[in-house]
Amino acid sequence: MLRPAREQSRKGPSGKELEAASGKLEKLDPAKDVGQECPTHTSFVKLTIAWIGKTKNPAIQSLTDEYLKRLRQFAEADGVAVKDEAALVKLCGYAGKSTRRRLVLLDSRGKQLSSEELAGFVREHLDRNLAPLVFAIGAADGSSDELRRKADFVLSLGKMTLAHELARVVLLEQVYRAFTILKGHPYHLGH
Repeated sequence: MLRPAREQSRKGPSGKELEAASGKLEKLDPAKDVGQECPTHTSFVKLTIAWIGKTKNPAIQSLTDEYLKRLRQFAEADGVAVKDEAALVKLCGYAGKSTRRRLVLLDSRGKQLSSEELAGFVREHLDRNLAPLVFAIGAADGSSDELRRKADFVLSLGKMTLAHELARVVLLEQVYRAFTILKGHPYHLGH
């Protein structure tokens, strides 16, 4: 795939080895991967950010809308509020005949990834899996053991405790950043 000439001279992510639940992922090679098109055309990348409960803070809703708008440059991205874990399980296709989606559940006991590692995780999914990807934030009091077992991957934003709604904004920003890393967009290069 072709890279724009202006992207070739910029420094990209390090070649640090990426790891995910399924094992080791390929290294990001700045000379090869930065600025390269994502392996799947953006109209085929289906991404859902789901959370349990209604949004109480208008500022959080505004930031949610902004990052979903930004993500739509790279993927068919939707934000969905669900009532409870049962509704989240149904959304992911574990119950019923709906399309099965790959669930990435946010939980403090999950695996911590750097921004580059999250980009590698997304690339790995795009390379190997056509199922829509759901990043889900559980209820404010955490996720059940059963939901964690059903998840395809359990991701942690870090050891610090974040307010439930703020965690959503951090997740959205990091997923957006992951796509900008994969596309060689300058958003990540300045950090």
